[in-house]
Amino acid sequence: MNEPRKAVALISGGLDSLLAVKVIQEQGIYVEGINFFTGFCVEGHTHAIRNRDKDKPKRNNALWAAEQLGIKLHIIDVIEEYKDVLINPKHGYGTNMNPCTDCKIFMVNKAKQWMLENGFDFIITGEVLGQRPMSQTKSKLPIVAKQSGADDLLVRPLCAKNLEPTLPELEGWLDREKLLDLSGRSRKPQFEMAAKFGFEDFAQPAGGCCFLTDKFYSSKLVDLWQAHGHKEYEFDDIMLLKVGRHIRPKPHFKLIIARDEGEGRFMQGYRKEFISVHPESHKGSLALVDGLPTDDDLKLIASIVARYGQGKNAESVTLSIAEKNGEASDVTVKPFNDDAQLAAWQV
Repeated sequence: MNEPRKAVALISGGLDSLLAVKVIQEQGIYVEGINFFTGFCVEGHTHAIRNRDKDKPKRNNALWAAEQLGIKLHIIDVIEEYKDVLINPKHGYGTNMNPCTDCKIFMVNKAKQWMLENGFDFIITGEVLGQRPMSQTKSKLPIVAKQSGADDLLVRPLCAKNLEPTLPELEGWLDREKLLDLSGRSRKPQFEMAAKFGFEDFAQPAGGCCFLTDKFYSSKLVDLWQAHGHKEYEFDDIMLLKVGRHIRPKPHFKLIIARDEGEGRFMQGYRKEFISVHPESHKGSLALVDGLPTDDDLKLIASIVARYGQGKNAESVTLSIAEKNGEASDVTVKPFNDDAQLAAWQV
């Protein structure tokens, strides 16, 4: 008897990749999943930190999807390799700082390398024709297949009938008639399929599972690059863009002010890397200072931090300002009261 063919599936943790694997499993194909960690993944991060999200499930959606499917999942760190994708996207950015076409090319190429190294036969993705305006159009899907090097070993089970037959279909490894012809942005067919297969409580992240599709996160990333004068970044840089209010009163520094206790606890871990400010006389939020502020700047910074604490209406607030080495001093200031100016400074 012939051994069953083996496919590696890109698993984001969303519904489409979950359904794509199930469609292929229904044809007796052995599947393992692969999830690439870029540092920009949405799932779990904000929900795990902010107090307002404390009742939301704390889980890795890709692992959850793999469990539902009964498949092995390989999580691969591509943070360093991904930098060039984000900094120099050959196909440009989407509405925000999302290099979706280059990202998909990169991930499918990495999946192909893994496929060859591990003796698998083809690749599965959960792409749907017309669902994403940048990377899942009739013209872009073939570009992803070609430039990734996957060519006709890339199968999109949810919209395969709208595309040219792939090698697994031509060779009879897959029955093309059992693949689907989904298209467009409606999610109704996927929801119906989920109900049919018994999938519940699946992830439905708006804009996908990537912070780069978020306009607020993207604006903070652009601000970071402009302040640094280059597009290079470290992992801590992009993690801190996910938390706090970001306020830049002057080009050479910005404040990151925790919005609740959860964010404050998370930001505590960075106190040795940044100047930190915390109200002493009134309850308030921890703030980190990114940049090189002058002594006069520190007074402005303290007044802004005071504005976001319980002393915002007080005549004066005392705050502690700690250097990276832990050396601290107190300063007493009047809380900043120009909300229009703060709004203009907010990144």
